[in-house]
Amino acid sequence: MHICLFDIDGTLLKTGGAGQAAMEAAMETEFGVRQPVEGISTAGRTDRAITADIFAFHGLDNSPENCERFLSSYLKHLPDHLEERDGTILPGVQALLNTLSARGDVLLGLLTGNYREGAQIKLGYYRLDTHFRFGGFGDRHHHRNDVAREALDEVHRQCDDNAELQRLWVIGDTPADIECGRTIGANVVAVGTGMYSLKTLEAAGPDHLFADLSDLDPLLDLLR
Repeated sequence: MHICLFDIDGTLLKTGGAGQAAMEAAMETEFGVRQPVEGISTAGRTDRAITADIFAFHGLDNSPENCERFLSSYLKHLPDHLEERDGTILPGVQALLNTLSARGDVLLGLLTGNYREGAQIKLGYYRLDTHFRFGGFGDRHHHRNDVAREALDEVHRQCDDNAELQRLWVIGDTPADIECGRTIGANVVAVGTGMYSLKTLEAAGPDHLFADLSDLDPLLDLLR
């Protein structure tokens, strides 16, 4: 059994900035903050870490209560911003997921920094949600490597502790995806559909590097 753990933003789809817009809307709704957030890195990071940085940027207490208020509001705003933005499924993704989902020897999961419910909303909007049964998410962890460990625990549960690491694949678009894949002993496929250049991704040391997923054969060959 091959297990493929996919990142979402920049790997499967682009939302046109809907996530950040929904976070800013949540800040205004819950805390009356209208100033746009600047200088906070988002690519390859967890939503929990991004939320902590947003609170620090605005001088707000990063308390469990404030985090819960923020998350609840973010999830309410996200569908509207997905509708308003010019997002898209990235090249080859739909065909690849359809092909892999039809195979009996491949298990699809997620390894994403998104909040779990945020991931479901994004994937559901683009009708990709039915492909994924489990994953690791950014609800609790500040570091992507911890999300990878959470995803690996889920892999073992899905496979009744019979998962073979040589058949475990992490597919992502950032150096953080590559690093976290290495952390759990997975094979790593990097794609240049996010904000990082192929040169930068290559320097991070993935096992395989593709400009995008539009040519299915090279990736499918790895899973034979």
